[in-house]
Amino acid sequence: MAGQKEEDSRGPLIEDQGADAARMRRRAFAGQIIAGILIIFLWEFLTRIGWLDSYYWSSPLTIVRTGWTAITKGTLLQDLAYTSGTTIIGFILGTLAGSVIGLSFWWSGLYAKIAEPYLIAFNAVPKLALAPVLVIMFGIGFNSKVMLAFLMTVVVAAIAAHSGVKNIDRDLEKMLISLGAKRRHVFMKVVVPASMPWMVGILKINISLALAGTIVGEFISSRQGIGRMILYAGQVLNMDLVWVGVVSLSVLSIVMYLGTVWLERRLMRGRNPKS
Repeated sequence: MAGQKEEDSRGPLIEDQGADAARMRRRAFAGQIIAGILIIFLWEFLTRIGWLDSYYWSSPLTIVRTGWTAITKGTLLQDLAYTSGTTIIGFILGTLAGSVIGLSFWWSGLYAKIAEPYLIAFNAVPKLALAPVLVIMFGIGFNSKVMLAFLMTVVVAAIAAHSGVKNIDRDLEKMLISLGAKRRHVFMKVVVPASMPWMVGILKINISLALAGTIVGEFISSRQGIGRMILYAGQVLNMDLVWVGVVSLSVLSIVMYLGTVWLERRLMRGRNPKS
């Protein structure tokens, strides 16, 4: 009887916590929308009254007009497609390759000890400094941007997967092997699922790193892309077009971030009761 009462008392408590969390998400979303509207309004207002120099800071309405011209008469949509394509491909390849490298450390402790210092050392190398070399090696086209996005993400993914491998319960591994499980079964049934939260946790970081690598590659040398558009606009002193590029990158980064949030929920479905 007491146990039944305890279960009944827990039910409403869990429901209340879920309702509170949903209410908090709705309030946070509404607050984000209101804050964004206020920022845009203040930006427009301050440029109109002259507190902000409209030459350097442009204004939201001017950016919208310039952006529409860039869409209808320019190449803004093609540049967005180019930048997003190179970013996503580099992000996927770098994250998958890095995850495989990190997970491979589980198979041999000696291999992990030998490779780990080099992995850390390569992570310390400023990959953006390699952009000119990559452009010379792979050309000014699509491949060099993908490679730069790949290098920006592969080491981060490998370190994350390796961290997951190092935090696996060794006693569970020994018990399964003693019961007759083969190493490949332990790897697929224990190592990969246990490391998944670590690998999924760096998706948001990796997508931003991939985008940064792509933009730097476009700054150095490119025929297309938002980075090339911003560089060109700066060279001809068209600040309105520069701000169009900056705003376009901001929107693109938000869309990609939301994409990684969706992917994270899909990959972690069943692990987190709230997802």
